[in-house]
Amino acid sequence: MAQIIDGKTIAANVRHTISQKVAGYKEKPGLAVILVGEDPASKVYVGLKEKDSLEIGFYSEVHRLPENASQNEVLELINSLNENEKIHGLLVQLPLPKHLNTDVIINTISPLKDVDGITYFNSGKLFSGRPFFVPCTPKGVMMLIESTGEKVEGKNAVVIGRSNIVGKPMAMLLMQKNATVTVCHSKTKNLDQIAVQADILVSAIGKYKFVKENMVKKGAIVIDVGTNKDENGKLKGDVDFDAVKDKASFITPVPGGVGPMTRAMLMQNTFEAYIYQKGLQKA
Repeated sequence: MAQIIDGKTIAANVRHTISQKVAGYKEKPGLAVILVGEDPASKVYVGLKEKDSLEIGFYSEVHRLPENASQNEVLELINSLNENEKIHGLLVQLPLPKHLNTDVIINTISPLKDVDGITYFNSGKLFSGRPFFVPCTPKGVMMLIESTGEKVEGKNAVVIGRSNIVGKPMAMLLMQKNATVTVCHSKTKNLDQIAVQADILVSAIGKYKFVKENMVKKGAIVIDVGTNKDENGKLKGDVDFDAVKDKASFITPVPGGVGPMTRAMLMQNTFEAYIYQKGLQKA
C-alpha cells in the first residue's frame, strides 16, 4: 500500500513559513492577477489565489476585464502593473479568450514579476539550467517528490504530457536533479511499456483514469497532476488511484495533492520576487 503524499499539509507549511517571514517586513509583497472573461474554473482559481494572498499577509489586486476586452486594453494594464512598485508578482489567468494573443500578452509581463515562470525569459533560464522563476506546478511537484525522502539522482523518470506550463519544465527540473527523463505524449508509441519502467512517474495529460495499474512499476513514486471531472462531476486525476495505490510506494491524491502545492509555489515565487526587487537578498 502506497504512502499518500499529503500536498495539503506540505502546502500549509509553506504558506505558514512565508506568512512568518512577511510579518517581519513593513511593506508587504504585492500580487496582481488579471482575469479576462467569465470562465467558471478561472474565476474559482483566481478567487483562491486572492484568498491565499490575503491570508499570508500579501497586498492583493485582482483586475477583472470583460470577455470582449481588446488586446491593447490587456497590454496597457500589464504595462501599468509592470511599473507599479506595490506589485511584485503579476500573472494573467489562462486560458484567455480566443481573440487575444496569449504569447504576446504573457511576454509583456516583466520577467522580474513573472511569478508563473512562463515568459520566454524564464523558460530560457530554466532550460539553460539557471532558473529564475520556475512554473508553480512543476516546482510544487519537485517538493512533493523530495518530501518522500527518496533520491531523484539516477532514477528513471517518465513525464506524461509536454505542455509549456507543466510537462516540459517538469522534465527540465528532473534532469537538473540528475534523473534520466523520458517525456511521453499523445503520439508516443507503446506508452504503457515506457511508463512501467519509471521509478518516478508524473502524469499531466488531462485524461481521467489514463494511468492504469499495468503502467506503474512496483515501488514507483506516482505524481498525479491531472484535474479532470468524473461522471458525477467530482474532481479526479489522471491516475486510476484505487488500482495503482497498492503498487506504488508513494502516490499523490486528487484532490489534495498537487493542486494545493501549485498555489503555495505561487505564493513562494511572489515572496521571492519581492525579496529580489527590494534588494534584500538574491532570489
